[in-house]
Amino acid sequence: MQMTIALLLMTLAVGPAQAGAQNDDAWAPYRFLIGTWTGEGKGQPGNTSGTATFAFDLDGRILVRTSRTTVPAGAQGAGYVHEDRLIVYREAPGQPMRAIYWDNEDHAIEYDVAASPDGRTVTFVSRASASAPRFRLVYTRLDASRVDVKFEMAPPGTPEAFKIYLQGVTRRVGK
Repeated sequence: MQMTIALLLMTLAVGPAQAGAQNDDAWAPYRFLIGTWTGEGKGQPGNTSGTATFAFDLDGRILVRTSRTTVPAGAQGAGYVHEDRLIVYREAPGQPMRAIYWDNEDHAIEYDVAASPDGRTVTFVSRASASAPRFRLVYTRLDASRVDVKFEMAPPGTPEAFKIYLQGVTRRVGK
């Protein structure tokens, strides 16, 4: 009987702590992105195909996307390969998510990051500038194996006039 009471007390003591830890998981809305994805898209540069991998690093303190996209030759000119890294992070616990992006075309973009309350969408938005374009990258979970990806740009001076630059559906590779 004492053993049963002790186990019950341990369950009651540990249960709420574990539930709190899960509820306090700032990464929960981003977990649907974890894995390797492949996709095809259509946009201003033309038809594209590529892969992206999302994985946690540094003991789960950052989320890293590694991406490689092939753009075939076409009306826009010679084909090329685009590679990039996107790192999502918090400056401190309880702070909002931020991200920084780099690519092999000498671009670097800083983003504010937000997840929708329903956990289906993650949105990256660069800060507005009077002299530079503004960018918005949106991942929307369609189901367990498909995510819609949309990259938009707004011209300098009109920070809310986003127009789709690239969009496509990615599919999870493997489980």
